[in-house]
Amino acid sequence: MKLIAETERLIIREITLDDAEFMLQLHSNPLVQQYTGEPVVESISEMKERIEEHNIKDYINIGYGRWAVIMKSSNAFTGWCGLKYLDEFDKIDLGYRFLPEFWGKGIATEAGRAVIKYGFEQLGLEQIIAIAFPKNHASIRVMQKVGMTFDKIAPYDEETPEAVWYKINS
Repeated sequence: MKLIAETERLIIREITLDDAEFMLQLHSNPLVQQYTGEPVVESISEMKERIEEHNIKDYINIGYGRWAVIMKSSNAFTGWCGLKYLDEFDKIDLGYRFLPEFWGKGIATEAGRAVIKYGFEQLGLEQIIAIAFPKNHASIRVMQKVGMTFDKIAPYDEETPEAVWYKINS
């Protein structure tokens, strides 16, 4: 597994199939999934398929993706943060999802800043966006804290006709 970044408290690395149990805890939690527009994941086999299809495939095909965020002090899996190419918009999206016990501790902000820095410095990206449901105030606050600025209210998909878009340029 490839190390992506390290911060004062966090290790950010590629997600592997060995993370399936932790990822299932995250993606099967209705609170976590509330503002994602995605259904909860119901089985370990489904989670492994998603890791292969959405994480490992992106690492191989485009060289980046969503990455595991691990606490240095305890080696605890907190969630994920990373970049995803959205071909329908031709944009690169910063996304993050964390277990509730890690909410409100600055982890999303710390990981988001490290991922943005990696995107600009290591990948040579010119712009990174982030999209959230208007009611997801915590996610929008993270976007602001990592230095992104409001871009627009615009559709994300048919189920999210009004999404909040933020962006940051290199």
